Amino acid sequence: MSTPATSAIAAPGLEQLLNVVTPVDTCRGMFFNGLLDAVRALGGEEIRARCFAASGEKRFVDFFSYPVADFLKGLFTAVELLGPKHGGADAVLRQLGRRATGDFLQSTVGKTMMALAGTDPQRLLASFPSAYRASLSYGERFVERVGDRQVKLMARRDFLPLAYNEGVLIAALEQSTAKELVVMGNRLAPLDVDYDIRWS
Repeated sequence: MSTPATSAIAAPGLEQLLNVVTPVDTCRGMFFNGLLDAVRALGGEEIRARCFAASGEKRFVDFFSYPVADFLKGLFTAVELLGPKHGGADAVLRQLGRRATGDFLQSTVGKTMMALAGTDPQRLLASFPSAYRASLSYGERFVERVGDRQVKLMARRDFLPLAYNEGVLIAALEQSTAKELVVMGNRLAPLDVDYDIRWS
């Protein structure tokens, strides 16, 4: 489960994000393909086509890198079109984040990460910074162990929406022994969020 962010700092919209991304800020093609497949499942082929057009109408190869600006255009289009019928923007973002985790865990890098971490939540979370580096060219992520069943993940210069990342974290930790999972984001700046992660 997850709870709403506690910060009063507003989340950046698509236009604000596009104003700060650069051409070297990229993500892997598997996230585009996963987004488009998830959108088709949630909203049908017409909505998928609109997201595909927003993303630049390219064929995406899973382990090639593409501008994250194009991914954000497709993602925000999906949220706009699917939100009204699927519980709102945050609910859609969490579902899409969960799908991204599933796609990553099926990749070679994801399978290696899970093989090394096993089902231990602390070890799994400790591997997140390197997993992000293998998938995204931008930003930094740090993990701080707070207690036996609590970790803080610090994301800096991260363009992905907070609720999307919540979905990513929850889906990954569901592969571990963590129970009664709570993920709570605290936005420190437009692109900086700390995620408090607790479980029993």
